[in-house]
Amino acid sequence: MAPPEFPFPRDHDYQPPSLNQTLRHECPATKVKLYDGSESWLFVKHKDICQALSSEHLSADRRTPGYPEIHGSGHKAKEAHPTFVNLDNPEHNKQRNMLEDAFTPGAIEKLKPMIQQTVNHVIDDFVKKYQEQNSPIDLIEELATPIPTQIIYRVLGVPDKDIPRLSQDSAVRTGTSRTAAEQSNQNLQDYMASLVDTRIEKPEDDMISKLASEQYRNGRLSRDDIIQISFMILTAGNAALINSIGLGVLTLLQHPDQLDELKKNSSLAPQAVNELLRYNTTSALNSRRAVLSDAQIDGVTVHKGESVICSVQSGDRDEDKTEKPESFDIHRKYSREDVLGFGYGPHRCLGEALSRAELKAVFATLFQKAPGLKLAVKFEELEFSDPKQNAGVTKLPVTL
Repeated sequence: MAPPEFPFPRDHDYQPPSLNQTLRHECPATKVKLYDGSESWLFVKHKDICQALSSEHLSADRRTPGYPEIHGSGHKAKEAHPTFVNLDNPEHNKQRNMLEDAFTPGAIEKLKPMIQQTVNHVIDDFVKKYQEQNSPIDLIEELATPIPTQIIYRVLGVPDKDIPRLSQDSAVRTGTSRTAAEQSNQNLQDYMASLVDTRIEKPEDDMISKLASEQYRNGRLSRDDIIQISFMILTAGNAALINSIGLGVLTLLQHPDQLDELKKNSSLAPQAVNELLRYNTTSALNSRRAVLSDAQIDGVTVHKGESVICSVQSGDRDEDKTEKPESFDIHRKYSREDVLGFGYGPHRCLGEALSRAELKAVFATLFQKAPGLKLAVKFEELEFSDPKQNAGVTKLPVTL
């Protein structure tokens, strides 16, 4: 039988492809066919994914022969100088360690007042705009997009006066035609280059200044390195966070009993966020590797030059890992470390603690400030992302 084509399309709305579940039961390690006719190994079980993403035999570097691209534009990334996200050790650790201090639990704790202030401000504006227009308002455009965008700008050191203009470019970059998105992408890159130059000359108390002071002046990073790292931090997690907020709100609205619990007790937000991250694995297509040397994964030999795709979306719904994984349950006992949307092993997302802090603030605050929030249209009328792309809801009209 011919290998199935990957990415698998979602059957409906934002739920994972049903083929994931079929493969977990019948063929947890299988070959799939990619857009260019090449084939890759696909692993769908939680334990196999963790083994693969921890293996030194597999490479995250997109320049490595055999690395699996899932669409044509991915080949442009092979030509770019990679950041630590797509580097192997020792280069990966060397660059990642330069940023690690900014993302420790202690560092994120210091950011929490700014995070909460930003969340409060955006939600207040959201509520005010709804009241002024007295008609349905798009939660994705007016709330889910500005919150992570404004927060990461402030972490990097973008002056507040520039945030409105840059936020517009960020919104266009993720939600319009390819031509407009490319222009907005270039605008953001040009701005980051200018900001890096400013911080090299006159450092302040922000992430770019820290890289300039500690790494550029000591010759560990070039100006172009800092620009590329800064742009990667700016863009890497934004789409996933926007999708997590949008799908999180939608999921809670679909489970009113659990939403009522959260409304009555906002301290449930951390465990609600953990379950939302497990249930809605929004970064579903990023955990891909090239095989550097032969390796065994759950009894299957993957050979040098082959490729591996880890379906973290499937792993987060593995029946061997948790009971009734297709059900949403904010009281589920599921370890933070087992949530695969942030990856696993040495390349697990550096920004996980920041992302969780933002999501906790959103879900502890939103339904306190807008307890009457509900869908303005029937569920069947909602617009979702392309069924072969990461899961997301592109418009979420609500009333308050």
